[in-house]
Amino acid sequence: MEQIKSSQTKSQQNQEVINLQRGKIPPQAVDIEEVVLGAMLIDKKGVDETIDILKPEAFYKEAHKHIYEAIKYLFEQGQAIDLLTVANELKKEKKLSLCGGEYYLIQLTQKVSSSAHIEYHARIILQKYIQRSLIHISNEIIEEAYDEGTDVFDLLDHAESKLYEVTQGNIKKSSETAQQLVMQAKKRIEEISNKEGLSGIPSGFNDLDKLTSGWQPSDLIIVAARPGMGKTALTLSMARNIAVGQGVPVAFFSLEMSSVQLITRLISSETSLSSEKLRTGQLEQHEWELLNVKVKSLEKAPLFIDDTPSLSIFDLRAKARRLSSQHGIKLIVIDYLQLMTGGSSNKNGNREQEISTISRNLKALAKELDVPVIALSQLSRAVETRGGSKRPLLSDLRESGAIEQDADIVSFIFRPEYYGIEEWDDDDATPTEGQAEFIVAKHRNGGLDNIRLKFVGHLGKFENLNTFDAPLEEISSSMNTDDQISTAHLPNSNDVFGDDSPNLNADDDNEVPF
Repeated sequence: MEQIKSSQTKSQQNQEVINLQRGKIPPQAVDIEEVVLGAMLIDKKGVDETIDILKPEAFYKEAHKHIYEAIKYLFEQGQAIDLLTVANELKKEKKLSLCGGEYYLIQLTQKVSSSAHIEYHARIILQKYIQRSLIHISNEIIEEAYDEGTDVFDLLDHAESKLYEVTQGNIKKSSETAQQLVMQAKKRIEEISNKEGLSGIPSGFNDLDKLTSGWQPSDLIIVAARPGMGKTALTLSMARNIAVGQGVPVAFFSLEMSSVQLITRLISSETSLSSEKLRTGQLEQHEWELLNVKVKSLEKAPLFIDDTPSLSIFDLRAKARRLSSQHGIKLIVIDYLQLMTGGSSNKNGNREQEISTISRNLKALAKELDVPVIALSQLSRAVETRGGSKRPLLSDLRESGAIEQDADIVSFIFRPEYYGIEEWDDDDATPTEGQAEFIVAKHRNGGLDNIRLKFVGHLGKFENLNTFDAPLEEISSSMNTDDQISTAHLPNSNDVFGDDSPNLNADDDNEVPF
């Protein structure tokens, strides 16, 4: 009996909440909608000031949606907008009668004499639309929250996602016409031609940027390697080049190291002072002066570091949305994927299923925010038990399955000298000392290649190979006095691989626990 009463009580509460919306008129401003449309029909200035503020969905009255759609279409086609052209476009779409005919359009133009204050009026319409959207989203959340079968973390993620869409004014369209997409593609091609062929965000590594045309929006990029290869160093170098060198906002989620440790590595990279000196604080007077001068650009960089441990995929998506909304981040780095958790919905699944959920959500996040997401990943020990060059393969991805499938680019870091290999396996038998390969093993929209980079061990960073023609000692000293080299300086420190470097002979206890 108690269970039945409890069930009835919950049902009554649910009904009461839903009934709150019945009998109430949704927020609207039909009279202002009429004024805005009338101003757009009589004054081109009214169109220019309004077209970027409102979408057709923002209008409450159905007829007004159709009229605005016609105006927007004419604007995109570069055609004249007036009473006759809009009426003609509505006729073509067979919507003129739905809008009240030409007589209604004439009435709209008579309600206003000019486009003065049209922007203010348009924002009132937008506010009413946002209110209606929030009411709709709230109703959905209330109904889902009363459903006992709903996972609470999925509900939170759904709520956050919907609110983010409203905040951005970016309500997703179900589809776009080929004509719209062609126009977007042509515009993007023009922009690329003006940026010397780089359509994405340059990493700062010249050969890599030629191959990828920069990191592309909505791409999921996996950078995988064994411990000690320099995963954090490489991505920190990229983050530094992008945030410091280009002023592009970057979000760096570090699940392994603290934010202070990461910024110390970047300081080491900027100043060419070894991590050991910075850890001990044993700096000479001129080194303190160098530090104070060199870190100024780093202080101003739009680099946002989050060191929350055991971050769940739902928390990461929420944090990324806020950073995108508040700071306009253009790149997300996660160090590293296997340290993330998939949320409570994966408690009964195995680790491979959880990793699959994480990688799928990372790809979804990249598409939602339209930014590249770089996720670091561990490789299995199979690399070290294999003979030959020990170059990583796609099959070496740890708990791989979905990672390879979801990623647009899968890459590896390979440093032969780590394994005691002194020469590259090329015709010239080039020495491997201080060098690494960035191996692009999967590239959904481009070619594959092995790109050589310079690894500066005492600073824990990677550089373009062709910028290092002089001996390391000369370069290190010149970095202290010559600001010119810092333009090619890619900080990415996987710290000094000394005491913290993994031991090849170590047993599995030294692996990151899963």
